[in-house]
Amino acid sequence: MGSTLLPDTGAEIFIPVCALIGIAFSLLQWLLVSRVKLSPSAEPRNAGAKNGYSDSLIDEEENINDQAVVLKCAEIQNAIAEGATSFLFTEYQYVGIFMAAFAILIFLFLGSVEGFSTSSQPCTFDKTKMCKPALATAVFSTVSFLLGALTSVLSGFLGMKIATYANARTTLEARKGVGKAFITAFRSGAVMGFLLAANGLLVLYIAINLFKIYYGDDWGGLFESITGYGLGGSSMALFGRVGGGIYTKAADVGADLVGKVERNIPEDDPRNPAVIADNVGDNVGDIAGMGSDLFGSYAESSCAALVVASISSFGVNHELTPMLYPLIISSVGILVCLLTTLFATDIFEIKAVKEIEPALKRQLIISTVLMTVGVGIVSWVALPSSFTIFNFGTQKVVKNWELFLCVGVGLWAGLIIGFVTEYYTSNAYSPVQDVADSCRTGAATNVIFGLALGYKSVIIPIFAIALSIFVSFSFAAMYGIAVAALGMLSTIATGLAIDAYGPISDNAGGIAEMAGMSHRIRERTDALDAAGNTTAAIGKGFAIGSAALVSLALFGAFVSRAAISIVDVLTPKVFIGLIVGAMLPYWFSAMTMKSVGSAALKMVEEVRRQFNTIPGLMEGTGKPDYANCVKISTDASIREMIPPGALVMLTPLIVGVLFGVETLSGVLAGALVSGVQIAISASNTGGAWDNAKKYIEAGVSEHARSLGPKGSDCHKAAVIGDTIGDPLKDTSGPSLNILIKLMAVESLVFAPFFATHGGILFKIF
Repeated sequence: MGSTLLPDTGAEIFIPVCALIGIAFSLLQWLLVSRVKLSPSAEPRNAGAKNGYSDSLIDEEENINDQAVVLKCAEIQNAIAEGATSFLFTEYQYVGIFMAAFAILIFLFLGSVEGFSTSSQPCTFDKTKMCKPALATAVFSTVSFLLGALTSVLSGFLGMKIATYANARTTLEARKGVGKAFITAFRSGAVMGFLLAANGLLVLYIAINLFKIYYGDDWGGLFESITGYGLGGSSMALFGRVGGGIYTKAADVGADLVGKVERNIPEDDPRNPAVIADNVGDNVGDIAGMGSDLFGSYAESSCAALVVASISSFGVNHELTPMLYPLIISSVGILVCLLTTLFATDIFEIKAVKEIEPALKRQLIISTVLMTVGVGIVSWVALPSSFTIFNFGTQKVVKNWELFLCVGVGLWAGLIIGFVTEYYTSNAYSPVQDVADSCRTGAATNVIFGLALGYKSVIIPIFAIALSIFVSFSFAAMYGIAVAALGMLSTIATGLAIDAYGPISDNAGGIAEMAGMSHRIRERTDALDAAGNTTAAIGKGFAIGSAALVSLALFGAFVSRAAISIVDVLTPKVFIGLIVGAMLPYWFSAMTMKSVGSAALKMVEEVRRQFNTIPGLMEGTGKPDYANCVKISTDASIREMIPPGALVMLTPLIVGVLFGVETLSGVLAGALVSGVQIAISASNTGGAWDNAKKYIEAGVSEHARSLGPKGSDCHKAAVIGDTIGDPLKDTSGPSLNILIKLMAVESLVFAPFFATHGGILFKIF
């Protein structure tokens, strides 16, 4: 064993300082975005020719009054912001009731393990020592659950606020050149990324220190109660993802089917009644939902690592610095992402459309390379040269360089998954171009090619995940897998900045169209949006890959906590759980897909009704009723998000209570194995269909132009494929990674109760 180069005091200062630096940097980025004014008088006229274009607005907007354009953009932005805020408040009211009920359930279940006794009890993993009562675990798990839920809500809400603040500003900057628009959108995404990463780290660190006042030397009990933080984060993420996904796709499908296919009007045309709801949906689904989702992954991977560490030599010997190793990795991640962001906003200048996607890819590469160096330094200074890690009843000797390799393999596996996702979803490569080409013979062949692409895109990511699991488990057992997941999420601030950039650019394009800006500006926002679609797919790839590692780490912690010595798939108890667990992602996907379909049906009927009954709507003289479409999306998503959410939240409770921990371990393994495959294929299929449509619309290459302009039969077939893919890539696919994580972390939190009182049916019969 041995001491660490970084003293305990150094670790205790380093973590909160890095979190505060992250918050300060996000506020600085917000300040820079706010310099783009939404008032006509404050717009500069001639400020040079940076970013490859003149700043003069007159030649950009030849026939449009400049002040009218700015005011129109501000008006549209307000409508989108109001719709998004209204939806999230409504969603949080319903989810708040659910969370309060679930918090009571946590307290009752965990408190009843020792009959609500307040006396100390023998420690789970060392019967010679006395630990805090189960009632304390119940109270503190409930508190950390509520803390995680509130942090998740805050992460999603702040992300949505900055996105709706920045969308019109990105549109206005597009008049000066694609470079300035890119920087505005990217900085706005960085605000969300750094706020989320820093807040998640800071709240977790404060919670650990506050809980330590009561727990003292009982680190096993302390970090067991902290797992509620991950459960709270993922619970809110589930409802945010499902509710937001249903909202955005109901509006999107309704707007596309009637507007593009039936009425042959452009995307985001102000005559389309669903256009505001569609733009609101980008913020509540892709921004607030993704923010909560990745926060949940971060919280759970940290909790899984801390739980395993607390029963290893770090926790047993009360070595604080190595115990906080997962938080130190995240702290270094904030500093690395800060440096990486400067490359996009200050060092490399975007001068042409073709430079956008390489600039975003460069962010991933730079952050991964810098983080590898950072993790190497942290592993050297924050870990002893040799230590032991708990491995299902035994202590495994591990070297600090082995733990560095575990984090590194997760970090680079994330990059591989990101680039494979980009290859299968970007219209710069042959897979998407083949899908676009298949539209020549209609929508059916487009669908067939798209599905085949999605299934094929699963192969390399699964090998990458499998390799990282094998390497990390071989070196450091379940703790290795937990820190590999943390490695994948260590650059979360950059990942979220890239991911949030997409919906902001999409909104900017919509505002440009609705404000009646020139075709030239719409081309720039479309280029930003196309790159954003690919980066959104990369973000989903990261989220799914990290979810697989996180849920496996949580699974290991659950098996240890429930005192299961071996999970034998040949026993009937485990196998029935395995096969039922593998079915759950299909059941969940069916519910979410049907929810989108039902909501879209109502939206299509409403849009058709308005086109048929409002005089002069198609001619542009009549005004559509945007508010009614927003209401349809809001009502449908709130109503439809409850059944899928209940399925995920109640399954571990029902299985654990009725069938016991062995069957539940089978359910978790089955859901993990099938859920990851469906999630990757669904996200990539939807992303490919979307970019195949954009490939035809942009008409950049000779091949794309041969497929016809907007409105051609080929384009209509591509729109149908895109419409089918919408719920796959933005509702079912992203929500599945929360399903596999949430069931695992919930099982871990309730493990003491299931181990003591579970398996009622097997006890009776």
